[in-house]
Formats: sequence, structure tokens, C-alpha cells
Amino acid sequence: MYERTLNDRRPSSVPDGTSQAVHRKPYPGPLASERRTRLHSVDENEDVLVSAGGSAGGSVGRGVGLITLNRPKAINSLTHSMVGRISAALSDWESDDAVHAIVISGAGDRGLCAGGDVVAIYHSAKSGGAEARQFWWDEYLLNAYIGRYPKPVVALMDGITMGGGVGISAHCSVRVVTDTTKMAMPEVGIGFIPDVGGTFILSRTPGLLGVHAALTGAPFSGADAIAMGFADHFVRHDRLGTFTDAVLGDGIDAAIAACAEEPPPSPLLAERAWIDHCYAGQTVSDIVAALRAHDAGPANDAADLIASRSPISLAVTLEAVRRAVSLPTLEDVLRQEFRTSCGALRSHDLVEGIRALLIDKDRNPQWSPASLAMVTTDDIDAYFSSADPDLTFDA
Repeated sequence: MYERTLNDRRPSSVPDGTSQAVHRKPYPGPLASERRTRLHSVDENEDVLVSAGGSAGGSVGRGVGLITLNRPKAINSLTHSMVGRISAALSDWESDDAVHAIVISGAGDRGLCAGGDVVAIYHSAKSGGAEARQFWWDEYLLNAYIGRYPKPVVALMDGITMGGGVGISAHCSVRVVTDTTKMAMPEVGIGFIPDVGGTFILSRTPGLLGVHAALTGAPFSGADAIAMGFADHFVRHDRLGTFTDAVLGDGIDAAIAACAEEPPPSPLLAERAWIDHCYAGQTVSDIVAALRAHDAGPANDAADLIASRSPISLAVTLEAVRRAVSLPTLEDVLRQEFRTSCGALRSHDLVEGIRALLIDKDRNPQWSPASLAMVTTDDIDAYFSSADPDLTFDA
């Protein structure tokens, strides 16, 4: 009962019986151990809490491995060391017969994970970008590994679950949202492109809901997440502890039967008529014009939000989601996303967007190109050129 549609499309390029976390081609750049960077600045013993068993040498709670992201003051934002710690735990447990399921959660009461540590990305981008490229390489390999993991992985997508937080949860086999879930792929607001396999799901939502979510970057509810294919089950926030205890004591199926309930109606599904109509435009400019012309208040709000985003990020995001439709596996999409992420790293807008939001906090980014009309086809295509090297999943 744990399996879902996404895992039916799981990549097959990694042979059965191997571990993606160990049997993978490493990033072909300087080893992380050769330099201490901002991407590795968090205490590796505390940023992820792992209750490990069997080969890992600890104790397992009734056969369930527990992974807790533990940076609550930063809403558990992912660092490079956290990616490595999660990968190592999953690799250990894959061949450990004492572990039959895994639960991923976030410490604190604000959310599972607010995304990657973009301030670290900012500093890396300003100094050549090598650390950012290596971080994305390892992060995307982890996303793919989670998507094809042979044991059920339960993700508790409570509270804020955005960007990189979506990457470590939305590809799990059992995805649980709550009434406090606030999910988003907000990358266009900082001059970046949706990644971590997000465009795989965004390209497969009912109608054009995914295009709307990608271009606005606006948060959506747990009910919306289920409707769009980011999640499977709805458990009220105040019952999440009971649900976790039931997973440990009675198993996943019993926990779902006891604690999951019908989600409330999806607000986005209720707006699908104007979303499908307006987002059918050929370009982002066409989409914005259609939104402006529509008489629905939310359509005009969406137009205003899109107008505040990076023009080149918007254009590349629209193209990335459309290309992802024809890419058959999560790995194929992650390979494309590594290209667009590296393209963003070469751009003006990624550094400028992070500066405006999180460094100087003036919320007044000066985008370049400054308008959608100034974005050319060549500008867009450059983001899809080889990352040199491209992301690979070969042993």
C-alpha cells in the first residue's frame, strides 16, 4: 500500500541491490574535504539526528529508522553536510534487515525544511561557484536515491516545506501533509529555477496548476499538495505525534488507517478554470497578459506576483516545466535541473535575488535582463546547455 505513481516511474539506471549513496559517480571537482567552506559550516554531528540500527551501530525504534533535520532556528535549511548525513544513513539502512521503514521529519515547530542554505550559495556564487555545484550534485543524487529507495520512506511534510525540503520529501513513498503545511517552489523570487526534482512533479499536475505554482512561487496548502501530486495523505497537525507513534508501534498501513483523513478541498483545484485558461499562453508575457485580462481577483494577484520575479528565471522555469513533461524519469529531470541550476549560477540574477531578500534585505532586486521583453531565446537556451560535466548516476 506504500507505493504510488511516482515510484512506478522510478529510475532504473542504478542496478538493483546497489546504494545510490555509495555507488555513484562523485562530483568531478576538488574534494569537499580539501577545503572548509560555508556550505560545510554546520556541526555535522548535530544538524541531522539519526536513530540508526544494525550496521550503523545504534538502536532502531521497532525496525524504523528515524531521520530528523535539526536546524530549527533556520527552519532546518539543508547544508551540504546534512545531505551527506542523510545519504549515509539511507545507505546503511538499505542493506540492514533490522530496518524495514524510515521516517523523515524536522525539528522545531516551524516546518520540515525551508529549503537549501541559499546564503551559502550566494557566497559560493561570488567566489566561482565550485561549492554550490558540488552541493547541488550531491543533493540531486540524494533526491534520486530517495525516489528509488527500496524500503518505504515516510516524509512528515508539516509546516514550511519548500525548495530543498520538497526534494527530500516529495519523492518519498509515503508523503504526509497537515493542516499547517505551507509548501512552495519559490525559486523564481531569488533568480533561481525550481530544482530538486520539483519540475518532475510540477509538469505532471492536473491541468496547469504546476505552471501556476512554478511561475508565482506562491505557497500552497497540504490539500493543494495532495491535489497536485506532491503528497499522499492528510493528518491533522495535532495528531502527527500519534501518527508517528503508530508507525513505530503498528506499521505504516495501520498508522494511515488510524490517523489519516480526507483532506479539505483544494483551493487551487477550485481555481483551475482560470488557471488552465491563462497559463496556456506561449510565453510568460502572454500568460501575464491573460492574467491581467481576467476578471478573477486571484488572477490579477498572480500577475502582480509574477511581475516581481526574475524575468530570466521565469522564462527558463516555463521552458523547464514544459520540457520535463517529456522526460520519463526523475533522474532525467534532475539532470536537466542541474543544467539550469548551473546556468543560474552563471547569471546576474541569482546573486542579486539572494542579496535583495536575505543579505541586504531591501527586497528591491535589480534584475538583468530587466523585463520579460528583454529576455531572448538565446538567453533561455543557455540555461539548458551542458553543465560540463552533466549530472550522472552511473556507478
